[in-house]
Amino acid sequence: MALIITDECINCDVCEPECPNGAISQGEEIYQIDSSLCTECVGHYSEPQCIEVCPVDCITTNPAIVESKEQLHAKYLALISAK
Repeated sequence: MALIITDECINCDVCEPECPNGAISQGEEIYQIDSSLCTECVGHYSEPQCIEVCPVDCITTNPAIVESKEQLHAKYLALISAK
């Protein structure tokens, strides 16, 4: 699954630099995650780094975008080959 940032976000700025894929950016009111770039850190880390650093636990899986670890790894491979 891709991740989402909920309305509990306090705009603390700690998640954005932790994302190895550049999937996190500032939205109109809170940070947002681009699901086409989010691999839940598969290929980079064993755990999503944004979740690890979020002080208010406002990052969770997006139930609207279900992806297996294999799909996330394929997305990771596509992203690094596009660079």
